[in-house]
Amino acid sequence: MDFPLSFWDISLWLAVTAIILLIASELVSPHYGRTSILINKNRLRNAALAMSILFLITVGIRIYGIITSM
Repeated sequence: MDFPLSFWDISLWLAVTAIILLIASELVSPHYGRTSILINKNRLRNAALAMSILFLITVGIRIYGIITSM
C-alpha cells in the first residue's frame, strides 16, 4: 500500500504547523477565558520551535538531494 503523503507534503505540513503554534504561543493568554485550563506558553513555544527545526531538517534533506543529483 502506498503512503499518500510525499516528502514535500510532510515538509509543508511541518511548516504550517510550526507557524500556527508559534502564532498561538504569542497571542494566547495564560488563562483561556473563564475556564480552569492553564496554557503553558513555554511548552507551546517549544513545540513550535521543535516543528520549525524538523521543517529545516526536511529542507536540508531536499537541498542535499538536489545537490547530489547533479
